[in-house]
Amino acid sequence: MAEALTASALATLFTDARTHNGWQDKPVTGEQLKTIYELARMGPTSANCSPVRIVFIQSPAAKEKLAPALSSGNLKKTMTAPVTAIIAWDPEFYELLPELFPSGDARSWFTSSPQLAHDTAFRNSSLQAAYLILACRSLGLDTGPMSGFDNAKVDEAFLSDTGWKSNFLINIGYGDTSKVYPRAPRLDFDRACRVL
Repeated sequence: MAEALTASALATLFTDARTHNGWQDKPVTGEQLKTIYELARMGPTSANCSPVRIVFIQSPAAKEKLAPALSSGNLKKTMTAPVTAIIAWDPEFYELLPELFPSGDARSWFTSSPQLAHDTAFRNSSLQAAYLILACRSLGLDTGPMSGFDNAKVDEAFLSDTGWKSNFLINIGYGDTSKVYPRAPRLDFDRACRVL
């Protein structure tokens, strides 16, 4: 773990990577999706709680089912993306903690505090989604994470039988670089950070 990544790898993951709005007509396979998840699941979460749940929308029928929940600005880029991942979280993630965190009784931390359970699930599912984006990039795929959809419609159409709750969406595929917007500015270190 002491070996730093090369400049090329850092560019792939961060400095040259972009949010994509258009897609090449190249498929993303089920095997690729499994590999992405296998990488992303290894990132740390609080007490290894792992609350993210993902529904990969790939078929034309599933895309059509998703369409009514999308804002007009997100419709075309989502319909043309090879895959759209619904990033969701399991409100009852703590039921798996005896398996995922066997070194202590972490389940009781969350069954005794609904607010802590909610905050932990939402925060850690967002964190796991960031790992998923980096996993995609590390495998040569591009992503387009987005809000701009009706959570209630997505939950009803895709998650009602699970109890999971949608957080946001990530389009996944091979990006069309001609449709990338100019890079927006980022805050520099002195404006965003303090060292005490």
